[in-house]
Amino acid sequence: MKVLYIGGTGQISHSCVLESLKVGHDVTMFNRGSTGDDLPVEVKRIQGEMNDDTYRKLDGYDAICQFIAFKPEQIDRDIATFAGKTGQYVFISSASAYLKPVRKTPITEDVPLINPYWQYSRDKAECEARLQAQSALPFTIIRPSHTVRNRLPTAIGDSGTCVHRVREGKPIVVHGDGTTFWTVTRSEDLAKPFARLLGNKAALGEDFHITSDLSFTFDDIHETIARLMGFESQIVHVASDTLARYNPDWLGGLLGDKSHTVQFDNSKVKAVAGDFSCVPTLEEVLAGPVRLSQAYAPDMKLDALFDRIIADQRGLAT
Repeated sequence: MKVLYIGGTGQISHSCVLESLKVGHDVTMFNRGSTGDDLPVEVKRIQGEMNDDTYRKLDGYDAICQFIAFKPEQIDRDIATFAGKTGQYVFISSASAYLKPVRKTPITEDVPLINPYWQYSRDKAECEARLQAQSALPFTIIRPSHTVRNRLPTAIGDSGTCVHRVREGKPIVVHGDGTTFWTVTRSEDLAKPFARLLGNKAALGEDFHITSDLSFTFDDIHETIARLMGFESQIVHVASDTLARYNPDWLGGLLGDKSHTVQFDNSKVKAVAGDFSCVPTLEEVLAGPVRLSQAYAPDMKLDALFDRIIADQRGLAT
């Protein structure tokens, strides 16, 4: 098959490109060309923007994998651009769009897409609705949950700041009491069933999440990060809604996602793409992200905010 990746160097798409090559697809990648990567020379490159003439002229691909559309108007544009030009348009949505608070686990694909806390998730849900309301462009919808390749699955903040605080012996802030169960999936593990959905007629018109079957607490995640770095973890727990008052940008990701225990039922995708398994231990999930994240610079303003939050939290007892 001739497969076009729109994106191709991100947390998820990079591994999907490699797996598509492995199963024998002819792969082309369209993006700005501004992100360095280590993809093989077999991957063809087209440089451009999603709103330019180069994009509108893309044609001749059996499957088009859209990794960088986040707004409904971008889906409207893609429907107009690719209808009649491809046999399968694969849209990368998000499992964060599922109903929050979570009402049942494991989560299946029939859970409503209602997230009152996070605009990102609501936009992804509306993107899906635009696809499902039309018939001109054959589509498949993929909903990843938290997927890692070279970034850490931190509760809040970024990889570089987390690494910096662990190295400096500073505490890490974890929302709630740290016992929320969270599903973390390696991108290499997600890529295997993903590549087998391409060109699969049973996948057309369907939606699938692809995740590990396992969940780990956020305390486990942060303790494992520190241990893999050769340090002991220090964790300070702070309520999610309190954290959102310190930084409103955290509200969606916390109250709309990470504050809720999640586990996913992957039987639907396994029935179509074939059975698959993910690595069974948290150490294996995090080994690559911990190694690669140590190259990222910390956000020192965020580091100072964490210091302030921890001092305030510890001061509550005195």
